[in-house]
Amino acid sequence: MPSLLGIDSGLTVTKAVIFDLDGTPLATARRKVTQVMPHARHVERDMAELWRATADAIREAVERSNRPASDIKAVGATAHGDGIYLLDREGQPLGRGILSLDSRARAIVDRWCEGALADQSIALTGQVPHVSAPSALLAWIRDMEPERFARIGHVLSCKDWLRLCLTGVIGTDRTEASTSFTNVKTQEYDPDALRLFDLHDLSHALPPAAGSDEVVGTVTREAADLTGLCEGTPVVAGLHDVTASALGAGGYDEGIVAVIAGTYSINETLSAQPRVDRRWFCRNGISPGTWNNMSISPASSANYEWFLDQLCAADQASVEAASGSIHALLGPEIDAALARPSTVLFHPYLFGSPYGAAASAGFFGLQGWHDRGDMLRAILEGIAFNHRIHVDALREGFASTRARLAGGVSRNPSVVQLFADVLALPVTTSQTDEAAAWGAALCAGAGVGLYAEPCGDPSRDIASARTWLPDPGRSVEYEKRFRVFKEIAEAMSPLWPKIADLAPHST
Repeated sequence: MPSLLGIDSGLTVTKAVIFDLDGTPLATARRKVTQVMPHARHVERDMAELWRATADAIREAVERSNRPASDIKAVGATAHGDGIYLLDREGQPLGRGILSLDSRARAIVDRWCEGALADQSIALTGQVPHVSAPSALLAWIRDMEPERFARIGHVLSCKDWLRLCLTGVIGTDRTEASTSFTNVKTQEYDPDALRLFDLHDLSHALPPAAGSDEVVGTVTREAADLTGLCEGTPVVAGLHDVTASALGAGGYDEGIVAVIAGTYSINETLSAQPRVDRRWFCRNGISPGTWNNMSISPASSANYEWFLDQLCAADQASVEAASGSIHALLGPEIDAALARPSTVLFHPYLFGSPYGAAASAGFFGLQGWHDRGDMLRAILEGIAFNHRIHVDALREGFASTRARLAGGVSRNPSVVQLFADVLALPVTTSQTDEAAAWGAALCAGAGVGLYAEPCGDPSRDIASARTWLPDPGRSVEYEKRFRVFKEIAEAMSPLWPKIADLAPHST
């Protein structure tokens, strides 16, 4: 029976999912990957460890599928976008990979955005540079680690590194190529983009870009030995996880805003023409002549996970020992808090925000009679409010009348209803738990002719588990809370840098 392998390497977990051709997951395996934070604002990972963890996950998925590896007809990979994974001129890792949660380049980006460069960048590349953009990180390495900079042979993304480990072929795809150095109109690399950031010395290091569904290599013997895959299995170029998530969730289309509540607050919509604005990135779509417009910030469900890790550790250990779920345990507390009035608001800016890198997280309106449920409610509302900021921006630029929600929070009906009420839009969830991996698998299937195109999702017609309609009364109440949420953020904007300066060596 033919099947497909989708690899999805996120910021904390790398996973392998084997799918039937109708989108049914046959087997899933995950491995945690250690984040290394040697200094404040530095978020890195060991590239060799990432590959070993991914290879282990692939092997486990193959074994758990109870099917021969020869059934897997193609492989597609996706992973967190932005950040950089550098190779030297011999093709070996040049230090640790830098994740998209990294904000070491904050001062560089602030300087760029205070001058004319930001306007020049958006006109040329379709986006204002941000702290985890390859342009910003490479500029930081140029200034702070010149010896390392001089040794750069190749600039890859996370999924490109995994693809190299699978095939031995260096390259990227169109969606990933557009993170910093392509012309928004031609959709191809532009030397002027490198010159804009004073990175012209790296023209040799940009990897060739293929179509996301283009077969670019096959699994090598060495990779087959590590993963359990068959040597010679075709591997496609893959794609940026933001795009893969929208594709796999059935939200990759015009008129739909795809909302991915993961580590990042991802909000995107497709267009047939480039339209630029400081509030979103206008990047290459999967097909030439299409653009994926992304309004994002590192401020979504990672805040919820942080709260669980830091303040619910004992409960997590207890329920895991009993093979239970911390989410099931906390569900009644959250539902009870959602049903009663509350003054508690939370800004979900532990790792970043739409208000700049200096912003930080915080509770407001918290008083002695509030409990853990009230705090969890505020965190979830804050996550939804932050998505609303991005969705509102996209709705001003594009005609989006409905939303497609994916990410771990979409498994909780109360939270999905919260998103519908906050966004004041119908919100549809997908039956596919692993949307990004399925998006990568769709590209793999198209690459070997099993689908006519990556968007030819055979499960698209049945992907809607349910559509949640906004409750008009609750939407009115959330509108009031959202306005206060924004007013506090705007009032805090001049104070956040002062807070950061209280511990200058940690920023």
